[in-house]
Amino acid sequence: MRPELKLSALEMAERARVASRELLKADRAKLVLEAAARIEQRAPEILAANEIDLSRARDLSPAMIDRLRLDGKRLGDIARAMREVAALPDPVGEVVESYQRPNGLRVERVRSPLGVILMIYEARPNVTAEAAALCLRSGNAALLRGGSEALQTNSALVSCFEEDFVQLVPPERALLDELLQLEDRIDLCIPRGGPSLIRFIAERSRVPVIKHYQGVCHLYVAPDADLEMAERIVVNAKTQRPGVCNALECVLIDGKIHDFELRLRRAMPQVEFVEGEYGTEFLDLKISYAFVDGIDQALQHIARYGSRHTEAIATRDPAQAERFLREVDASCVLWNASTRFNDGGELGLGAEIGISTSKLHAYGPMGLRELTCTRFVVRGDGQVRT
Repeated sequence: MRPELKLSALEMAERARVASRELLKADRAKLVLEAAARIEQRAPEILAANEIDLSRARDLSPAMIDRLRLDGKRLGDIARAMREVAALPDPVGEVVESYQRPNGLRVERVRSPLGVILMIYEARPNVTAEAAALCLRSGNAALLRGGSEALQTNSALVSCFEEDFVQLVPPERALLDELLQLEDRIDLCIPRGGPSLIRFIAERSRVPVIKHYQGVCHLYVAPDADLEMAERIVVNAKTQRPGVCNALECVLIDGKIHDFELRLRRAMPQVEFVEGEYGTEFLDLKISYAFVDGIDQALQHIARYGSRHTEAIATRDPAQAERFLREVDASCVLWNASTRFNDGGELGLGAEIGISTSKLHAYGPMGLRELTCTRFVVRGDGQVRT
């Protein structure tokens, strides 16, 4: 239901629980397509709501304002991403494994919705629509708690979805605290945002939490790298959209090619270079750099300062690349490619609900399959256990 109805946490969670059962019988692809059409039809209303939020956002950083801002193109991209989600194969009911036991029992491991998902995030209205679409398509009811800075935009977007299947949680601390205690009605909590938000949720929640932590993303440029290619990768990863979690925050330059730093400065005059501030997610036109003595030091640096989000290497040496891909602990590791590819759409998942930096039960971009679990379905003809 809509936030203006002032439902209690228990009422919202119970409505979502009932709705999650109804979704098992619904045409979930149709629900997503209808919501996408409404978003396009109500574009003037949604953009007007976004202007209200932007007018009140004077204290936000440029990166946060960029995340908050919608225009016709971004709204069209949201509707298109939702249609892509609707067109994806339905994960619910997918048989992951099937075998027969010696006693004749037929055992299947089958995908099933998680149930009710509580998502907590900051100033990104596209997350509202895409998370709702992913939850619906995978058979989950959604409780979406965006930040107060996007309240008008999020309200307009959620109004495009069927009530109860997708509910907007008002940005009230006490209400959120109550929701986080309802582990018997809410199956999963997904916080997306800065360290303080993630820490707050993880410490208070009795609902299982999958963390979508900050992206302190590195690129190690090996001495044998194609420097022209490496330059293109750095420029794309840092400047295409600096305010997102898969943007490059630190470049590790092998000491044998120390002049590469000057090359990067010439290629990105708008970017501030800092030697230090390691482990920082700048979300801005700012990048740290360090000189390392070979891949061992690069791996040590990443292990110390990385956030298990996205790590990349530029090298011509397949053996060195494979070592990097094998030893780095991150949700996505890349060889000769931009960190910006750690994205559900770019990796073929359709829209994503976020990028998990936890390992239970998903690691990396969370698409439809990552919003399901597997359960056992057993068929017999009268077997009893002896």
